[in-house]
Amino acid sequence: MRNKIGLMIGVLLVLVWCLLPVVWIISLSFKSQAAVSGGTDPGFLPLDSFTGWDNYSSVLQDDQFRRAIINSIGISLIATLLSVIIATLAAYAIARLEFKGKKLVLTISLAIAMFPVVSLVSPLFDLWRTIGLYDTWPGLILPYMSFTLPLAIWTLSAFFREIPWEMEQAAQVDGATSWQAFRKVIVPLAAPGVFTAAILTFFFAWNDFVFGITLTSTENARPIPAALSFFVGPDPFQRPAGLLAAAAVVATIPIVLIVLVFQRKIVAGLTSGAVKG
Repeated sequence: MRNKIGLMIGVLLVLVWCLLPVVWIISLSFKSQAAVSGGTDPGFLPLDSFTGWDNYSSVLQDDQFRRAIINSIGISLIATLLSVIIATLAAYAIARLEFKGKKLVLTISLAIAMFPVVSLVSPLFDLWRTIGLYDTWPGLILPYMSFTLPLAIWTLSAFFREIPWEMEQAAQVDGATSWQAFRKVIVPLAAPGVFTAAILTFFFAWNDFVFGITLTSTENARPIPAALSFFVGPDPFQRPAGLLAAAAVVATIPIVLIVLVFQRKIVAGLTSGAVKG
């Protein structure tokens, strides 16, 4: 009984610690700018300065923010789709084929995934301006894929190694080609890993700030995290804290929805690949 009470208290403390900043931002998004800047409503809840949905309507009516949403959705989805396709094929080859240097390939890919993002910004800035990829969607999609592909390959290769060869061979005996057996038998069995790789890739692309702020200069390709740093609202001389909080909440909603909808697949993808059946 004492252990259960202690566990519940510990979980509650962790939830409060993790959710307190989120709740504070949501509360801030409903406060007026005068109350935030003047300190007239320092309370946690916007009791005296509640503005309703005014901050959210102002944010959604801003052309710069709406363009940033389109950029983030397009860039994140394209980077996710390409990464998952390439990672699926590469992971299948690593799991099924025996060749020299296979462990070295996995080690190098993991090292690339852990490489500091900041160290690549300056070379990419110069290279992208030279070849014409600066301030474009491909100029952000390629760096995102370079960091998400290694992790996706590691995740998917663990799933493919667990799938028995006999299932693929049985499909080929029934008349399926190698490609048909891979597409109709192997990939569906590795669906949790595919979902996990896709979600991790989408998270990285959606939340990135360093590449978004460095490799763009206009609204043509600037994603939401970078666009928030340029969001000044109606008064350019005073940072609109309430509007920025509302914009941050709107930018977080897609991530929250994805986690809520696919939480079971995320858990299955992160755990099943590491367990030998």
